[in-house]
Amino acid sequence: MRSFRVLVLGLAGAASLSACATKGYVNRKVDQFVGYERVERQNADSAQARDIAALRTDLTSLRNDLQTMRNEFGARITAMEDQVKFALPVHFAFDDASVRAEDQAALQRFAQVANKYYNGAAITIEGFADPAGSTSYNRSLSQKRADSVKDFLVAQGLNDGLLKTVGMGESRQIRPGAARDDAGAELNRRVVFVIESPGVGSTTAAATTASVQQ
Repeated sequence: MRSFRVLVLGLAGAASLSACATKGYVNRKVDQFVGYERVERQNADSAQARDIAALRTDLTSLRNDLQTMRNEFGARITAMEDQVKFALPVHFAFDDASVRAEDQAALQRFAQVANKYYNGAAITIEGFADPAGSTSYNRSLSQKRADSVKDFLVAQGLNDGLLKTVGMGESRQIRPGAARDDAGAELNRRVVFVIESPGVGSTTAAATTASVQQ
């Protein structure tokens, strides 16, 4: 009988020790899991902080470059939700589609900004003419102007496949009716760039922290 009681107590003790061991094991695993979770959360927070810092740096850089384009070249920049319009002072001689030497610096700067901040976005180059010729002639001439600018930008490293040209003819005149040697006629002989990509306008607007239209 005494042996039986010893056996029972022994089994009970073993069971108690086993339970304690199991509980200790579980507690260690829980502590490990909590530790891993804390480390993962800290890593995620650190990565998020780095991403935010990088984004702020990029936005600051974009804001500075856009401001430089305004100050140095008189660019007019308008941002909408999914597109940004760049109106550069790139003009053409009367009845001519050649890119002028004095306009090359502005186009080179535009190419740098487009490559750096809008890489992969589609860009439409709109060409315009003054109203001196017929509607069909002006449309053809404005198309040639857009094509000439496209060729220049491709030479600066922009992706040919992402550049589209369209001749707008004598539409949207800056100086209505001004043609040939009239005052302001040169403003009608121009190109406008439209960068299109989801969110691209929002990014540009965020970079300037205010309206980018001047």
